[in-house]
Amino acid sequence: MSEFDCIIQIETVKNVQTIKGGERMLLEERLDEIVKIVNERGSISNQELVKMFGASESTIRRDITTLANDNRVIRVHGGAMSVVSGGGMEDSEVSARRIQNSDEKIKIAKYAASLINEGDLVYIDAGTTTEYMIEYITAKDATFVTNALSHAVGLARKGFKVYIIGGLIKSVTEAIIDSEAIISLSKYNFTKGFFGTNGLSSDRGFTTPDVREADIKNFAMRRCAKKFVLCDSSKFNKISKATFAAGSDITVITDKITENIKGYNIKEAAQL
Repeated sequence: MSEFDCIIQIETVKNVQTIKGGERMLLEERLDEIVKIVNERGSISNQELVKMFGASESTIRRDITTLANDNRVIRVHGGAMSVVSGGGMEDSEVSARRIQNSDEKIKIAKYAASLINEGDLVYIDAGTTTEYMIEYITAKDATFVTNALSHAVGLARKGFKVYIIGGLIKSVTEAIIDSEAIISLSKYNFTKGFFGTNGLSSDRGFTTPDVREADIKNFAMRRCAKKFVLCDSSKFNKISKATFAAGSDITVITDKITENIKGYNIKEAAQL
């Protein structure tokens, strides 16, 4: 074998990795595939990539580091997020989000609304799934507090007693945020709270794109005796920019349990 042949052989070995099913994939092909998967899903964990490619975790970590250095993905603890808009990474207009997975959101909202009892003091977070709840609430003697303009209007039109907190209005999500909102929330002790999320993962918890909204969610949740997060199954194992909560003391209401999210109390919405 010539010296030239040896060089070619060495370079080939360095750039080939074994993947699931005994097939072989060039390094660049695997990197391209990882970027494609991350962009489609918005985020993914290292463990999921290990299972998909049959590679070691150290190999996947190196791949993510390489892609992050090339600005093709964003490296986060335990995985990667997409650098492009979507997948829960960025806020989108309420009108667009309202029609996404609407059947699943309505199923979740119906069940969540049935949990509200007469006499409850309820916090309803901004979000399209929480907004769907309003149509199905029947507890006329409950009192509501919200940080969403559309929710306040919808509740008032149905004849409910509703308070809206003060603060800065964020036009994209129609949510009220900033320190004024925190001050407004500090006087309430809610019996129940219903929250939206952009993602849920075992290692990063509940996440949302805006740190300011994360602060509001976190503070409001700490004022609630019972906490519910409305999360359709498309958001499982998605990671957005800011974590606002984590833990098994929060009940997750979803349309169907498609993946095991360790450490979380996940319930499927009952058919009503």
